[in-house]
Amino acid sequence: MDVLNQFFFYDLDRLPFFILTIIIAFTVHEFSHAYFANKFGDPTARLLGRMTLNPAVHFDLFGLLLLVIAGFGWARPIPVNRDNFEKRRMMSVVVSAAGPLSNLLLAVLGTITYALLVQFGVMESIENQRIVFAISTFFSIFNVTNFFLFFFNLIPLPPLDGYRIVEELVSPSARMSLHKLEQWSMLIFLILVITPLSRYTITPLYELSMSWYVGIAHMIMTIFA
Repeated sequence: MDVLNQFFFYDLDRLPFFILTIIIAFTVHEFSHAYFANKFGDPTARLLGRMTLNPAVHFDLFGLLLLVIAGFGWARPIPVNRDNFEKRRMMSVVVSAAGPLSNLLLAVLGTITYALLVQFGVMESIENQRIVFAISTFFSIFNVTNFFLFFFNLIPLPPLDGYRIVEELVSPSARMSLHKLEQWSMLIFLILVITPLSRYTITPLYELSMSWYVGIAHMIMTIFA
């Protein structure tokens, strides 16, 4: 068991909850992109069968495998033709922001749900400690991960949503400069994520995510005290 644990991002007893979290978080994230793109006049994702909450159409097998092993991976990006938007820049920003905001919504709803379960004594009333462990572990991983995905996807580097937002907000000349740097941005992104520099980039985002989770949960429990 200890040997197997070395191959996964989470211990085996927590791994199923992480996988379930990723399936929900990534599916809702990609669906949100597709939904708003279609709403604003671009049916590309819908016509390709991507405007759905079916996880199977959104996941990349290699990306999912990396998530399980390293805690870092990806889903299949939603194709968006921004030329179909009536107000290209504004609607492009909304479509790009929809993914991270969906993760924020999931995190807040999950945090409120768990805080209320604790505050109203539901968790304490459960005698089976394995069920208590399962519920608390799931909500902890689910909420922190979704908060993290919200912050992480707003980083202004390709292929993240934050880059697409900045790309639409800057001037045309600045956008051209950004496009020239795209050939190096993936290398920069990987260096920031998978090298020891991640302690200055990724680790603070996890700490911020945990802080938001604890802070919002405490606020909810205080309100209903």
